[in-house]
Amino acid sequence: MMESPQSVLPLTESTFYTLLSLAMGSKHGYAVLKHVEALSEGSVVLSTSTLYSTLLRLQDQGLIERVDQAAGAAANPGLPRKAYALTERGRRTLEAEMTRLRRQVRAGQRLGGEFAG
Repeated sequence: MMESPQSVLPLTESTFYTLLSLAMGSKHGYAVLKHVEALSEGSVVLSTSTLYSTLLRLQDQGLIERVDQAAGAAANPGLPRKAYALTERGRRTLEAEMTRLRRQVRAGQRLGGEFAG
């Protein structure tokens, strides 16, 4: 039986943004790194070592997979770039995390201005 998406929740910010980036289509590592920074409005800036250890962990957890990146290969001769894509389990995990985060935001909104300083 496959583990439920909740088994890896809550996600770290770097994991959340990495999965979010790949939800928009497969990307090579450097594109993920730049997209994470853009999606997070600069609040998450990954080093290459953090990115690749995150990608390896996400692969081990079955949340992403390596894919062939044939598109653009002619424009970039030499060694092929490693591209990654979200798996179905990764998509379900990302959706579960977004649901969890929305629930937290709603709880805070219900308090309204009660906690504002």
